[in-house]
Amino acid sequence: MDILNQLGGLVLGSLPTAILFVLLVVAYQLLVNRPLKKTLAERSARTTGAMDQARAAIAAAEAETAAFESKLRAARAEILAEREAKLQKLQSEKDAALNEARTIAQDRVRVAKNEIEASAVVARQQIEQAADQLSEQILRAVLPQGASFTEAR
Repeated sequence: MDILNQLGGLVLGSLPTAILFVLLVVAYQLLVNRPLKKTLAERSARTTGAMDQARAAIAAAEAETAAFESKLRAARAEILAEREAKLQKLQSEKDAALNEARTIAQDRVRVAKNEIEASAVVARQQIEQAADQLSEQILRAVLPQGASFTEAR
């Protein structure tokens, strides 16, 4: 019985400590644990919401970037098409100018050839006349004075 009395005394002595422990646990639950869980839940919700918003913003930015790149490619293609059209126009103008210059040069060459041929004909006639005159002079110088010019021929 002695042990029971000692046990009863110990239980009775530990009872205020047990009650204080239970009160401390209840106070912890009410004062610390619940507000902490509530704050952590709010923080988690805010973090998740912020991450969702960030993902949505990233997706919107990627869509906008894709649209911008598409417009940029279209603008580059348009610029290249315009440049190609200008180059073709300049090339056709250059070809037309070259053809015109070639035609003018050919006309000038034809006119010059005609002038040279005409000059050659005149020069031949002058040479023939000069040859005739020279041959007459030579015949007069070689033949005696009284001989006729037509007889020598």
